[in-house]
Amino acid sequence: MSHDGAATTVAANEISVVVPGDVDDATAPSGGNVYDRQLCRSLASAGRPVRELAVPGTWPRPAARDRAALDHALAGLPEGAVVLLDGLVACGVPGVVVPHADRLRLAILVHLPLADETGLPDHVAADLDARERAVLRAAAAVVATSPWARRRLVDHHGLHPGRVHAVPPGTEPAPLAPGTDGATRLLCVASLTPRKGHDLLVEALAAVAHLPWNCEFTGPLDRDPGHVMRLRRLIGRHRLGDRVRLTGPKGGPRLAAAYAAADLTVLPSRAETYGMVVTEALARGVPVLATAVDGVPETLGHASGAVPGLLVPPDDPGALAAALRHWLVEPELRSRLRTTARLRRGTLRGWDDTSHRMAAVLDGLRREGR
Repeated sequence: MSHDGAATTVAANEISVVVPGDVDDATAPSGGNVYDRQLCRSLASAGRPVRELAVPGTWPRPAARDRAALDHALAGLPEGAVVLLDGLVACGVPGVVVPHADRLRLAILVHLPLADETGLPDHVAADLDARERAVLRAAAAVVATSPWARRRLVDHHGLHPGRVHAVPPGTEPAPLAPGTDGATRLLCVASLTPRKGHDLLVEALAAVAHLPWNCEFTGPLDRDPGHVMRLRRLIGRHRLGDRVRLTGPKGGPRLAAAYAAADLTVLPSRAETYGMVVTEALARGVPVLATAVDGVPETLGHASGAVPGLLVPPDDPGALAAALRHWLVEPELRSRLRTTARLRRGTLRGWDDTSHRMAAVLDGLRREGR
């Protein structure tokens, strides 16, 4: 797998993949970065040449020099090259991407529609939405990370359904998590941003403060420092500082250890196209409590007709607190959900399936371009 910034030749079946410059940054993990990294590795392992073009920048609203670097990287690819662009890089800069759409076979991978990020001013969200629409309509193909997200992109941006594909993330195999005492160790793995709903979880935890539990918030703290400051104040106001820990980002063995110690994984998001944390937990047989938002119910799935977790309405700390209370005080519920999570574990698809599906989409573009 090569990592050149400006390629002049491309092998006949090579795939160029344009990713944010921090895709390999272990200090700032994200679901999108994990998807990009695992996809490139799986394609390469399957014998598909991959040219990874990492473009630094404050995407989706980059500086002029970052836009110029992206334009230079795309201009360096020969006519007819098949290029998969991470939507975080591509969707905010139609002025850079669209002019290359006639010369290159462009596929855009949308992890999250730009306007869906929580907390954006209305005018900013509207501008990003319009930019994204221009890019997606110009692309030869659009890839979403879940069937729900595919339907949403088709409907919202008026795209031809035949050009939009669902390629869900895979899941790395993992050992069963032993947990702690089977009930009280809660884990929330997510960047600390408004969209991930940590504030809702703190309010819910305050409502069950009379019960035994402790909760770890694992994820980057630098994406929205103002939000993190407000979150710390909220934790302090509810006097939960000794029970809610903000541990920063974890990856590799440290993240695996956090999952191994967890009895329940909680994802209180306000928006998710897929929710990779859900399958990461299920891969270890850990039940999930999540908001029933967007693509999460599809991701949680079923095993033997039963859901391996609890779903609650989004933006409802009362419902989240009620679900936590049920989990903490009902041993039979916990036992049933653990059994179902372990059954669901056996149905999860790996990254080889993801790379196979993506290769099929990109090979289709190559055939169309001949």
